[in-house]
Amino acid sequence: MNALTGCLGFFLILILLVYAWPLLLILALIVLVYQIYAVIYFKGEKFGAIKETIQNHIRDCNDLNDHIEELKNTALVVNRIDYGEAAYHDNSRWNVKRDALKKRVYAPYIYECSRTVCDNARKEPFKYICKYFGIKADEETLGKFETALNDFSAAEDGKVALKAERAAILESISADIPWAIKKFSQKKLEKNLGFEEVDFSTLYFPKYEFKYTSAGGNTGTTYDIVMDIDNLNRFVVYLSEKIKFSKSVAGQRALMTSKLRQHIKERDHYTCRHCGVSTADEPHLLLEIDHIVPVSKGGLTTEDNLQTLCWRCNRSKSNKTV
Repeated sequence: MNALTGCLGFFLILILLVYAWPLLLILALIVLVYQIYAVIYFKGEKFGAIKETIQNHIRDCNDLNDHIEELKNTALVVNRIDYGEAAYHDNSRWNVKRDALKKRVYAPYIYECSRTVCDNARKEPFKYICKYFGIKADEETLGKFETALNDFSAAEDGKVALKAERAAILESISADIPWAIKKFSQKKLEKNLGFEEVDFSTLYFPKYEFKYTSAGGNTGTTYDIVMDIDNLNRFVVYLSEKIKFSKSVAGQRALMTSKLRQHIKERDHYTCRHCGVSTADEPHLLLEIDHIVPVSKGGLTTEDNLQTLCWRCNRSKSNKTV
């Protein structure tokens, strides 16, 4: 029966090839002709003229993309002590498999632990992050996590702004681009216009990982605490509740949370305090919150030390202070 089915299938394919090859040939020729057309179009004067009219906008868009990537590189706090490495040798006389122990390596964001610690970390993740990753509840540490929250929030806002800005640029030239190019060569169109590759994923959010693996590697449990915007907001509040603000006026200070970031933007009427550009001038403008006196120089997270800057001014200020 199987042999008969195989023979019938073979003959059906053969029949299709005999009668369909002219259609397949025509399709192949259409694809080839279109590819040649696309190459000629992207090298032509008409496309070059369109590209020239929006070069400044594309350059600005790419600069924003670079700025977002810089914001993504913010590192979280890890104060775990690296005690070095040692070679593992199992000299047991018993027939016990401990292969998983050989694979353990030091990693700052991964804590190899017992099953009990792993389960407890699931119940009280912030407490166990502080305990096993050496994170102290003090103003310096709080400042670092506030900076991380501020940068990652700006990166997320920047991705929204960048998507909208790219869409607006492409829409502005849509009527001048042939339908076939927009339909079948969208990625090539963006690349030939000069847009850089953009990563809109959220995989850059760091995570603390508690990992239990049995000696033989047969069972295991892992709990990840991803420091996304929500968790960073909550962790900043968690740390603040454990700190006495000795540097602050009257023992009080503001917390750099998403709520405060929004409040400062509203207070400044969504306008850059340096250059005066606002979202009314540029609807897709990325606005960021900046410490007037940097934290590294003793500046505090207080409303009178915070200002709204556009991403260009903030990036320029950061480059000067590095």
